[in-house]
Amino acid sequence: MRALRNARLADGRSVDIGVDDSDGTISEVTAAGSTEIADGAEVDDLGGWLLLPAMAEPHAHLDKALTADEVPNPKGDLMGAIEAWFAAAEKGRLSYERTVERATQAFEMLLVHGVTAVRTHINVTADIGIVSVLAVQEAARAMEGLIDFQMVALTGWPMTGPDSADNIRALEEAVEAGVDLVGGCPNLQDDPRAHISDVLALATSAGIDIDLHTDETLDPSVLTLRELARQVSDKGFDGLVAASHCVSLGMQPPDVQAAVAAEVAAAGISVITLPQTNLFLQGRDDPVATPRGLTAINPLLDAGAVVAAGADNVQDPFNLVGRSDPLETAALMVMAGHRLPDDAFDMVANVSRRVMGLAPVNFEPGDPADMVAIDAPSLRGAVADAPMSRRVYRRGRLVASADQQTRVHRP
Repeated sequence: MRALRNARLADGRSVDIGVDDSDGTISEVTAAGSTEIADGAEVDDLGGWLLLPAMAEPHAHLDKALTADEVPNPKGDLMGAIEAWFAAAEKGRLSYERTVERATQAFEMLLVHGVTAVRTHINVTADIGIVSVLAVQEAARAMEGLIDFQMVALTGWPMTGPDSADNIRALEEAVEAGVDLVGGCPNLQDDPRAHISDVLALATSAGIDIDLHTDETLDPSVLTLRELARQVSDKGFDGLVAASHCVSLGMQPPDVQAAVAAEVAAAGISVITLPQTNLFLQGRDDPVATPRGLTAINPLLDAGAVVAAGADNVQDPFNLVGRSDPLETAALMVMAGHRLPDDAFDMVANVSRRVMGLAPVNFEPGDPADMVAIDAPSLRGAVADAPMSRRVYRRGRLVASADQQTRVHRP
């Protein structure tokens, strides 16, 4: 048995947490100091630190992470980033060994910030095949037992029509290599409807889930999210489906937002909004009343849809900054998404876990013992200050720690 003593939950309770070693779940939650700890039990005294559910990153790009200096994007927009990435690949700048090194570093950055589950999109195209998939898989092996990991095969284009054969073959190889989800960008295809249909068919055949980059544009005439919702409902797809970005939904009039949100909720599609990268990439051509590049969060929530938040790109051509800390994402959801801190944190913790098909952590017996202790006065304070004094637990075992020291030197 393991135990965490003297923890403070977000609701103010001071508690001790017991962990069942056999399955890494919470066995009991009792008032601090009220339970006798068995001889030989491993005990961590948290000294009153705030204990929260471990965070999850539902949308990363670990094959691209930490390449901002190697792959510059002078245009600063989405197509500039895409062009810069493919140009770097053609020039051989993105070696297998360097991808493993960067992905491992990105994994470790996420873990030390309190992330115990990550879903990453990985480029799978005719030009690069599944090399990046294999590289990130190698990096993931070094993190085995520390972090849960899901891979999405992010296809290129075209994926429909006479010139699509090589890209389709690369996707099929990625599925054989063990990716967990099929991805893609329907609105960038010549035939978005056919592409969505093909993705549903492949995911059904392979028995895997779907996460699509959907409508990452401010153009209100682009709305493939509605087509995705209708096809998922019509075909009765029973796997998990996520639509990431959904930027153009935020550009629709309220009645369209409400109608599409209702279809999304009815289809059981989760939406992942990505404030960091979309604040950076979107709106560059709109100097007046510049859009924020987020989806229609309130209409989606009002309709009953699940809406999580992720960081997307970190220090690469698509986002030049980022700390691999979901508390940064939560803070942006407060500032740019108008969420309250408790709701914003939930979007990067239990809601993201739900999107990934993982059980939530509500500090009840039977919950996964995936937790992060933070030296913060409150959940709001944690989101505001993002202190780096943290202890990260996966299945009740300490897997990462960090200590922040500050000092004011007065004369």
